[in-house]
Amino acid sequence: MSNLASKDQATILRAGLEEMGISLTQRQQHQLLEYLELLQKWNKTFNLSGVKDPAAMVSRHLLDSLTLYAFMPSETADQHRQTIIDVGTGPGLPGIPLAICFPDVDFILLDSNGKKTRFVFQAKVALGLSNVSVENCRIEHYQSPTQIDMVISRAFSSLAEMVDKTRHLQQRHSKINMRWLAMKGLSPAAELAALPAGVHVQRTLKMRIPGDPGERHIIDMIAADPESKPSD
Repeated sequence: MSNLASKDQATILRAGLEEMGISLTQRQQHQLLEYLELLQKWNKTFNLSGVKDPAAMVSRHLLDSLTLYAFMPSETADQHRQTIIDVGTGPGLPGIPLAICFPDVDFILLDSNGKKTRFVFQAKVALGLSNVSVENCRIEHYQSPTQIDMVISRAFSSLAEMVDKTRHLQQRHSKINMRWLAMKGLSPAAELAALPAGVHVQRTLKMRIPGDPGERHIIDMIAADPESKPSD
């Protein structure tokens, strides 16, 4: 990447973070831009993203991922370290930008596409993200050794399919009701109506992404009652 392109991305990122009310350290901002640089390099060979313009990548990849920033867990009273799984992460979105911003949260980045998870693993190593683990498999075959607190996805599937394919991650006898955060474009009214029983929609929020005129909605859902958990 040229120095000019790098400076442009840094300027766009700083302005976008300020508009979104997100405060990050200089190191975190540098890691976000380093991630984009890696993505651009790999994208030339492996076609990991349809977005080619460096400036557009800041809005459509970094700032878009950070629309979930305010939904991320804060430190809990019992010091429980939260675990979040990013289903269908692709080249690490939104998981890697969020993992950079929240080093005290564990992120599992899962995708069935091997070339994408190979890139995600390389990005994890290059960026020194000890709070990230990478899984190359289909979500319905994945068994987590620990309780998953939150499932996130960026245009992975319909809301009903997202819930159905990940509900087994709610561990039996856990006191934690698993939460789902789905990133959507237009408000998915039909998908909301088709959600299965046992899922409570806490809120649907329309978000604005600096530099991107497209619509973005966040659907915040939670397992509503014990019957929504796997049964014997």
